[in-house]
Amino acid sequence: MVTEKHQAKPERIAKVMARAGLCSRREAERWIGEGRVRVDGEVLTTPAVVVTEASDIVVDGRKLPTAQATRLWRFHKPAGFVTTNHDPEGRKTVFDVLPDDLPRVVTIGRLDLTTEGLLLLTNDGELARTLELPSTGWARRYRVRVYGKVTEADLEKLQRGVEVDGFKYGPIEASLDKQSAGNAWLTVKLSEGKNREIRRVMESIGLKVNRLIRTSYGPFQLGNLKSGQTEEVGAQVLRQQLGRHIKKH
Repeated sequence: MVTEKHQAKPERIAKVMARAGLCSRREAERWIGEGRVRVDGEVLTTPAVVVTEASDIVVDGRKLPTAQATRLWRFHKPAGFVTTNHDPEGRKTVFDVLPDDLPRVVTIGRLDLTTEGLLLLTNDGELARTLELPSTGWARRYRVRVYGKVTEADLEKLQRGVEVDGFKYGPIEASLDKQSAGNAWLTVKLSEGKNREIRRVMESIGLKVNRLIRTSYGPFQLGNLKSGQTEEVGAQVLRQQLGRHIKKH
């Protein structure tokens, strides 16, 4: 049985692993289930274990690294890459195009294969989990190109929320930026951003998305980042925007 060596700041093992930047909390729980984690010499079989700073934690035969100060990067995700560490279908992942000098990072949320734009990266898996939660209240903004003619009635439907295949999506703020003969550009704001939400709701009103670019996530903007480029968020901005959520040296 795993025992606590002292009671200073006891935390769940998955949270500690995430804080160390090794993985997300969900991944940590999966790794524990696969028998990849030892605490004080014992292989864990459940994530329902509390550890302290004195606990000896080993993952895949290596001692858990010391948690570093929280860092955050903006990344302009190109289309054609999946947001995952390993893809069973063998497709390229965003981690294949990140700079070699970047430390181990996790993504904050996901963008699907063909979606471009802002993807936030952090060395703090627990921060990633926090910022993904709807309760954080961070809006996501997108530029959306659709095939078809957009009407005022379409925008009003989105504002009221639409139902697709029995699933009710919440209100979506959308404004028409440009309408040409075959395509239109929209600016769309979501409060949460469920899997393929924009594509599905647009299809439900007869519009087919043919380009989707995330331009902001909460207070962080895509700005002038070129496709495939990363840029670290400065420490001062990090403190201003994330405050108590960040780890310090």
